[in-house]
Amino acid sequence: MDAPDKVLEVRNLHVEFRRDGASTYAVKDVSFDVYRGRTLGIVGESGSGKSVSCLAVMGLLPKSAAVSGHAWLQNTPQPASHSDNLDKTENSEYSEYSEYSEYSDNSDTSKTDLLTLNEDAYLNIRGCRIGMIFQEPMTSLNPVHRCGDQVMEMLLAHERVSRDEARQRVLDLFEEVMLPRPEKIFSSYPHEISGGQKQRVMIAMALICHPDLIIADEPTTALDVTVQQTILQLLRSLQQRHHIGIIFITHDLGVIAQIADDVAVMYKGEIVEQGSAQQVLYHPCHPYTQGLLACRPPLDSRPRRLPTVQDYLSGKGAVAESSADPAPANLDKAGQSATPLLRVRGLQVTYPLRKNLFGRVLQSLNAVDGLTFDIYRGETLGLVGESGCGKSTLGRAILQLIERSAGTVEYNGVSLDRLSRSQRKELRRKMQIVFQDPYSSLNPRLTIGQAIMEPLLCHHLCPDARSRRQRALELMQQVGLDKEWFNRYPHEFSGGQRQRVCIARALVLQPELVVCDESVSALDVSVQAQVLNLLNDLKERFGYTYLFITHDLSVVKFFSDRIMVMERGRIVEQGPSDQLFANPQHPYTKRLLAAIPRL
Repeated sequence: MDAPDKVLEVRNLHVEFRRDGASTYAVKDVSFDVYRGRTLGIVGESGSGKSVSCLAVMGLLPKSAAVSGHAWLQNTPQPASHSDNLDKTENSEYSEYSEYSEYSDNSDTSKTDLLTLNEDAYLNIRGCRIGMIFQEPMTSLNPVHRCGDQVMEMLLAHERVSRDEARQRVLDLFEEVMLPRPEKIFSSYPHEISGGQKQRVMIAMALICHPDLIIADEPTTALDVTVQQTILQLLRSLQQRHHIGIIFITHDLGVIAQIADDVAVMYKGEIVEQGSAQQVLYHPCHPYTQGLLACRPPLDSRPRRLPTVQDYLSGKGAVAESSADPAPANLDKAGQSATPLLRVRGLQVTYPLRKNLFGRVLQSLNAVDGLTFDIYRGETLGLVGESGCGKSTLGRAILQLIERSAGTVEYNGVSLDRLSRSQRKELRRKMQIVFQDPYSSLNPRLTIGQAIMEPLLCHHLCPDARSRRQRALELMQQVGLDKEWFNRYPHEFSGGQRQRVCIARALVLQPELVVCDESVSALDVSVQAQVLNLLNDLKERFGYTYLFITHDLSVVKFFSDRIMVMERGRIVEQGPSDQLFANPQHPYTKRLLAAIPRL
C-alpha cells in the first residue's frame, strides 16, 4: 500500500505502570500501522494491553504510566473553517474551547509523533484528527446534558462555527448514522434512548469533525446480536464514505471477521501474531490465536466441553468432544408424564408508565405477557432475546425478587403463593441466581470467603464458623479458586474469577434450580469457555437445573437442552436446542440467527 494512505504508524510502543517502587509492563514493544479506508482489528483477552495501547496513542493514560516509543500521525491539510470570519465570542457558552484551535499539529514535516505532544497540543488532536468510540456509551455520555448538545460541544471546541450551523451539522450527521427522529434524539438525554441509539450518538461524536482515524474500543460488546450487526454495517459504510482509518478493539474474533481488514493479536502486552484478516483468522500460527478461535462455541456441533486458551498454550490442543446425546435432558428424555421441577402458568409482570394526579395508572407496559412453560429436573432451559424483551424480568419474577401482576409459579408441585414466610425462606435456599455483573453483585467490603459464607450464616446451615469456612473452601476448590485467596477482596480478581466467586456463593446452599442471568456475557471468550465448562461439570456432578438467560445464541446452543425465544414479553418459539437452530420457524428467531457473527 502506498505511503500516503498510511494514517498512523506505531513503533516500539512500551507502557510501564509504576506504583510503590514496583514496575509493571502493560505493553511491550508493540508496532502496527493503520491505513486510510482500512480497519485494523486488535484482539485479545482483558488485560492483554489492547486498550492501553490505544489510550497511550490518545494521551489518555494517567501520569503514573511511563510511555516510550513512537506513534506517528500523518499530517493532512486541514479544510478551512466553515466560518473563518466568525468572531470567537459568537459561540456563547462554548467559546472557552476556541483557545485550543491555536495549537496546531500541522507543520512542514509529513507526520507528527503523538507521544511527544504536550496536553495543549493533544487537545487539538483528540476529537478533531482522532475520534474515539468507547465500550459503554451510557458511562461515556454525560447524563445531565442532552445528546445533541454533547456532540455539538465537540464541534464548537475545534471549529469556528455558529451555534445554528453546528446544530444543523449535528442533525445531518444524526441522519447519516441512521438515528430515528434526529430532532427528538438531539433534545433527548442519554437515559431516554436505547443502547444502540446511544452508541450511534457516540459514533456521531467521533465523526463530527471529520477525523482521519477512529479508535473503537469494544463498541459492540454489550449489544444484542442484531444491534451489533447494524453498528458494524454502519461503521463499514461510514468508513467507505469518508475514507477513514479505524482501529477496532475487541475480544470476539467473530466480530473481527466481519469488520477487520488487518488483525493484530495481543497477549500479555505483546503482539503475538499480525497480518491480514484472511491470514490470521483462517491460517493462525500462534497457539494463543488458535485457542481464541477454538474457544468460541461452534454453531454446527455441540461439543461436551469447550477447549480453552490454556489447552493450546500448554500444547494439549483441541479437547472438544462431540456430544453423544444432542439433547441430554430435553422433554423427550424427561417424558411428558414427568413432573416438572418448575411450572409457570400465565405469568405476567406489568410496569406503570404514566399515572394521573391521583395515582391511577393511565399507561402500562407488559414486560412479561402471560408466559406458560415448564422446567424439568436436571435440564438446562435457555432463554434468549434482545435487551428489553423481558428475559431478566421473567427470571426475577420466578424467584420472587419482583412482584408478579398475574399468573402462578409452582415449585415441585407447590404454588409459591401458598407458602408461609418460613417456607418461602426455605425455598430461597433451593432457588439461587447468578447475576450478569459479578463486581456489582459482590460487596466490596467483604472478602470472597465472607461472601461465600454469608448465605450459610443467613440460613443457619452450619453450626459454627469453622464448618462454614470449611464449606466455603470446598466450594472455592470446586469452582477453580485457590484456597489462598480466601481473604482477598473482589477488586483483586479478574472478571472471570469474580464470576466464579458468584457461582460459588450461589451453589454453597446446594440449590436445585439456578437462574444464570447473562452470567457470561461480559466475559472474554476464553474465560467464558472456562465458566461454561465449570457450570456443565457442576450440573453433571450435583444434578443442578439451570434457567440460562442470554442474548448470545452461540453460547445458548452449546449450553442448553431446550431453548425459548422471547420477543416483547412473549415466547415466540421454543424447542430442543439442535432442532431450533437447524429449522427455526418464527421470523424473529431467523433474524437473530442470521445476525450471529461467523468466521
